[in-house]
Amino acid sequence: MAPRRFETKPVIFCLKTLVLLYSFIFWVSGVVLLSVGLWWKFMLGPYMLLISSAPSNAPYILTGTGLAIIVFGLFGCFATCRGRPWMLRVYAVFLSAVFMTELIAGISGFVFRHEIKGTFLTTYSEAVMTYDGRDDRSLAVDGVQRRLQCCGVYNYTSWFSSVYFPVGGVPSSCCISYSDCSSADLKNTTLAARKVHKQGCYELVTSFIESNMGIIAGVTFGIAFSQLIGMSLACCLSRFINANQYEMV
Repeated sequence: MAPRRFETKPVIFCLKTLVLLYSFIFWVSGVVLLSVGLWWKFMLGPYMLLISSAPSNAPYILTGTGLAIIVFGLFGCFATCRGRPWMLRVYAVFLSAVFMTELIAGISGFVFRHEIKGTFLTTYSEAVMTYDGRDDRSLAVDGVQRRLQCCGVYNYTSWFSSVYFPVGGVPSSCCISYSDCSSADLKNTTLAARKVHKQGCYELVTSFIESNMGIIAGVTFGIAFSQLIGMSLACCLSRFINANQYEMV
């Protein structure tokens, strides 16, 4: 029995090293998710008003998931160092739960991408029509138009039917050059056409989603299936320890 235990020591050592390495990477992914969740909440919060009429729970989900992964990543390291089979099995169960959650989220996002685009079109159109230049949704519209260098929903003419146009014309956030874009020009439909960006914001956003959907889906599913590797390693290590009654230091 002793020679067999001696032979399994290198195997268990290799498995332990791989689980520790995976747990560290898993922990780092939790830190990234937590950072993205906080960034989404505090930096992208206003722009979420243009995607959904109701407050989004996505930043809270990302933050909570990131915290859970950080905790269980440390737990995985502790379980590996202690060599307790039941701890490793708990770690494997958590990894399987994360895998299922990420897989469902990725499939849902891919399947319902057209519904997401439709919701964005409706919400963004409403924000343009009710724009007043002062509330949070109006400021978010200005931010999108400045960053993406676009104007209106489909093009700058979307502003002609807004409640803001008779008072302020096309918003200055549409201007190609602020130094050559007076309020009088923006109230004139003919002059405004030469002063503002021609491309609509909806087209830019949806084009970005479509062109990057493959990359987003690939990364999402790649991260999800990486949980299977960690789960398999944790289960193998647990079985080796049980089968050989090996006490890890």
